[in-house]
Amino acid sequence: MSEDREHSAIPLLKRQLAEGRADRREFLRTATLLGLSATAAYAFADKIAGFASVAEAQTPALPKGGTIRIAALIQDPKSPHNYYRFEQSNVSRQVCDHLMITGHDNITRPALVQKWDVSPDVKTWTFHLRKDVKWHDGRPFTADDVIWNLKRVLDPKVGSSMMGLMKGYMLDEFETGEKDDKGNPKKSTRLYDANAIQRVDAHTVRLNLKRPQLSVPEDMASYPFVMMDPNGDGTLGVGSKGTGAFDFVVNEPGRRVVLKARKEYWGGAPAIEQLEFVEIGDDATTAIQALVSGQVHGLTIAGIGQLTVLNNIPTVQRYEAPSGSVAVIRGKHDEKPWSDKRFRRALQAATDTEALLKIGYAGLGHPGEFHHVAPVHPEYFKLPPVKRDVAKAKALLAEAGFPNGIDMVMNCRTDPDWFSATAQAAIEQWKEAGIRVKLEVMPNSLYAQNWQKVPFGMTDWFHRPLGIQPLALAYRSNVPWNETKYANPEFDRLLDQAEATVDIEKRREIVGKLEKIMQDDAVMVPPFFRSVFTFMDKKVKGFKMHPSGYIFGNQLGITA
Repeated sequence: MSEDREHSAIPLLKRQLAEGRADRREFLRTATLLGLSATAAYAFADKIAGFASVAEAQTPALPKGGTIRIAALIQDPKSPHNYYRFEQSNVSRQVCDHLMITGHDNITRPALVQKWDVSPDVKTWTFHLRKDVKWHDGRPFTADDVIWNLKRVLDPKVGSSMMGLMKGYMLDEFETGEKDDKGNPKKSTRLYDANAIQRVDAHTVRLNLKRPQLSVPEDMASYPFVMMDPNGDGTLGVGSKGTGAFDFVVNEPGRRVVLKARKEYWGGAPAIEQLEFVEIGDDATTAIQALVSGQVHGLTIAGIGQLTVLNNIPTVQRYEAPSGSVAVIRGKHDEKPWSDKRFRRALQAATDTEALLKIGYAGLGHPGEFHHVAPVHPEYFKLPPVKRDVAKAKALLAEAGFPNGIDMVMNCRTDPDWFSATAQAAIEQWKEAGIRVKLEVMPNSLYAQNWQKVPFGMTDWFHRPLGIQPLALAYRSNVPWNETKYANPEFDRLLDQAEATVDIEKRREIVGKLEKIMQDDAVMVPPFFRSVFTFMDKKVKGFKMHPSGYIFGNQLGITA
């Protein structure tokens, strides 16, 4: 959106920044969502801070040629709209583009969308597509392709997590007329209106929302919402046609993926000739050896067990970014004993998250606060800490019907290395309150297949740019990724309200209420929000640590 047509809320955001009622991060996030270009937003923020803008800093030229190999978990990338791990998207991102991209600075910018306009009431979003983009077979990329992808991710039969993000403003819930095995009416979803997704012309798509929503560009930048070729039926594999910078040439799940750079790409040809993702197993020592020996040039994300060793290797460089990534310890609220809030509150009272951060992650992050909004999120509201109280935990456990304690089994995955260490540290804390838990560690691939099925588990949730996004993905009633089966109408109502609020101060107050509801309901136990870090061979150029762990092959180079 040009400066002379800026959204009506932009002056308010500028005033809040200038008066110190919003910080730089909050201003940049919200202003760019409302269509102000990142360049203009940075320039204004820099002006307020009193220093020259660095928004247009030049990127050094990258060396040409060569192959970069990165260690990663290699799962079959067949169905991008159903991805549940960011590593999968590091494959699809090279072959297919997104409408928007959230950068290393956590700011969302246009990609296949050249610009967007939003109405004053934040209910009508108009996306103007680039006109110079073609699919790999030469066909123009058009509004019809976007609409096909939108309708696909919102189809309940597909089961995409995008439904959790967009349900509140794009979908209606209805009873199917069938009943589940417990006799409850089955529900499904559909577009709330036939005109919710509108084709304006060949390069313009409009979303007419049923209620105001601020995070639409953020939602559409989410890693499962990649633009797939409609002729490929939503699947990705060797030879798939995308609009991205690489061709998909080798796919060996559990072993490797090979991507070959294209000479013609609307965003500019990559500097490297080839990008490979290689699976080297779950062992931290093996990963260190692979990096030091040159078998790989980097790790997607490194673990605590690799930190000390790799910090002292002169040929590698450490990269780090604060994030909203958190491992969630949870049960299912529709099953005993989790259906009893007294039991959940007992588990909460028995947990010391500050200690877990020190033991499990070397203090590199922020202690969990028993909700899912991190200090890096612009809407984060600081609440009084929930302190560990073993006596209270014992009393609550007795009230829930377990005066002599309870024996349970918890599942978690093997990798990264801090995962099981954190889970075991939490188990030791709970033991004092009479909550006796046996830990069963599962191979990564097995836990990935069953993460929503295990009754009591520890699941890794990766960073999202806005705090309202993980709340919508994981805790809104009846959405695909609600692994706790949490359902609270008041929570849903406030979440709808937060998603529609442009004013930074007012949105933060609403999110504070959501955080408090999660604490009071003891929805889950989040040990800590962690910084994410990795190591790359110093030969790799152009790399930056993304808070979500994203890798952009077209931004990398490697020296001989």
